[in-house]
Amino acid sequence: MNGYLVLISCICFLVFLIPWRYRNYFAIAGWVSIVGYLFAEIPHYISLNNFVYPALAVISLPLLYITIKYLLRDDPPVIQVSMIAAIAFLIYAPFGYIPAIGNWLITVVAGQTSAVLAAVGYPVTFQAWNLLERNGLQTEIVLACTGIQSIAIMLGVAWGVESTLKQKIKGFLLVAPTIYILNIIRNVFVITAYTEQWFPYLPEIASNGEFGYESFFWAHNVMAELGALVVLVALAYALFTIIPELAALADDLYRLYRGEVEQLLRRGSAKAGT
Repeated sequence: MNGYLVLISCICFLVFLIPWRYRNYFAIAGWVSIVGYLFAEIPHYISLNNFVYPALAVISLPLLYITIKYLLRDDPPVIQVSMIAAIAFLIYAPFGYIPAIGNWLITVVAGQTSAVLAAVGYPVTFQAWNLLERNGLQTEIVLACTGIQSIAIMLGVAWGVESTLKQKIKGFLLVAPTIYILNIIRNVFVITAYTEQWFPYLPEIASNGEFGYESFFWAHNVMAELGALVVLVALAYALFTIIPELAALADDLYRLYRGEVEQLLRRGSAKAGT
């Protein structure tokens, strides 16, 4: 079911790219499907002791309300951010929904991760085409480990606003190689930390019952997630210098959503006081 929500969202955003009368309604359906997916995935992430995505699901509700409100008003900045989402899905779709392409990328990333691990003195063996083992502990390389989602999102950001071809090429050269290389480093760090048991701390919050999972939790769910957030923010600021229109859009969106959230909070306080 969860996978269908992503597929529905992808289809809706791709239809939104077609300039016709009802395109904004498809954007709304796309955003609703994304938020629905986040909530559907909450049990999975809680089982992994990953609370970042459940928190994002809760935060997304007021943002979804505001987005729907302004899409119905045909608001240019919100239409633009929906265009960013649509382009991101357009880039991601071949990897996510054509198994041959997605598996090819996973194979490449698994091979390069293995090569770097061997180069730094932590060689692994392949127990399957995408299953790496060291010290009796196995790590599976899946599509989420390839960085394609982050690349698609950031390219959507770079290409979702009006810009010159030169700016688009610069955006691609900034985003794609940077995220791809850093993602390989991330995989190497997580696999090494897990198989060498670098962080066997606080099992009461980091364990899921599997031997050694604590090190995976701290490396993958905490350190790698925080590192990825820092990288994405830094890339966004770099894109602002390449594409000034993007910075203007970000400022417009910040003002719009901040103002709407403040209004919602004031209404909630007023109701609580009555």
